[in-house]
Amino acid sequence: SRPFSPPIHSSSPPPIAPLARAESTSSISSTNSLSAATTPTVEDDAFIAKLPAFERRCEMPAGSSRGPSPLTMGAQDTLPVAAAFTETVNAYFKGADPNKCIVKITGEMVLSFPAGITRHFANNPAPAVLTFRVLNYNRLEHVLPNPQLLCCDNVQSDANTKEFWVNMPNLMTHLKKVSEQKPQATYYNVDMLKYQVSAQGIQSTPLNLAVSWRCDPASTDLRIDYKYNTEAMTTPVALNNVQFLVPVDGGVTKLQAVLPPAVWNAEQQRILWKIPDISQKSENGGVGSLLARFQLSEGPSTPAPLAVQFTSEGSTLSSCDIELVGAGYRFSLIKKRFAAGRGL
Repeated sequence: SRPFSPPIHSSSPPPIAPLARAESTSSISSTNSLSAATTPTVEDDAFIAKLPAFERRCEMPAGSSRGPSPLTMGAQDTLPVAAAFTETVNAYFKGADPNKCIVKITGEMVLSFPAGITRHFANNPAPAVLTFRVLNYNRLEHVLPNPQLLCCDNVQSDANTKEFWVNMPNLMTHLKKVSEQKPQATYYNVDMLKYQVSAQGIQSTPLNLAVSWRCDPASTDLRIDYKYNTEAMTTPVALNNVQFLVPVDGGVTKLQAVLPPAVWNAEQQRILWKIPDISQKSENGGVGSLLARFQLSEGPSTPAPLAVQFTSEGSTLSSCDIELVGAGYRFSLIKKRFAAGRGL
């Protein structure tokens, strides 16, 4: 079996200095960023649907709970593994100047194992070492492998790929412990990598923003321009459930004009636009504007940050992919997604 080399250790990047309040600012942000800790990496039904019939023995008759799959396989059969890349983009835009856009993209890679694999490991205590290769690795920086489970060569000839292998005794111990804690689970998610993506400013943001305010004593004009950016994604996919939220002070008495329709929350003094999705198929290729005029009783307003949130499935911002090396395992599913984070 392959010897284990020490895991990589990398220090986190220094925090970005706080930004001075700008005349008009906006950020891609979210109150609900995707995380493997809170969101299942591979949905139960989706995972099971990808497995051959002989592995679906965790499906129980109606009225009974679904237990772990027996995975009655021989020692030479390949074991199904699923993988998921989840990335979060945080961006800060200052006015309409693209050169002042600050972007930070973080991500994590999770492997998911069917529950029945624990029984297979119990019957085969010396399984093949699970080895995989991360593609487009040169797009990543500050990579933090799971120190208990992952090993790799510190020196590698190809900067575009990086090969990792799993400490199988530790993995089997971990999965056995999880199975005892969650006996009804049908799959187990295991964090493998956390990383930061090399960002190239505004070019790396899937949604470019520019905000302008005109603040008079009796009224405020707000304009938000947005542009869907295909270049930021490996495969252009739609941004779903896009929300634009802006607080407006100054004693708003009336929303005089708004385009497209929006929701004004008088108690919280915030305006909210909701767009189901933005993509290349949207009007004008995903380029649009949001306009609003407010009548004030205690103006002028003070320009406030715009917060934008969205989710997206089927692509990443890092272009990273994964492939298995050697025999013994196969990918039943590879998921990729990204979402807006909490802003900088």
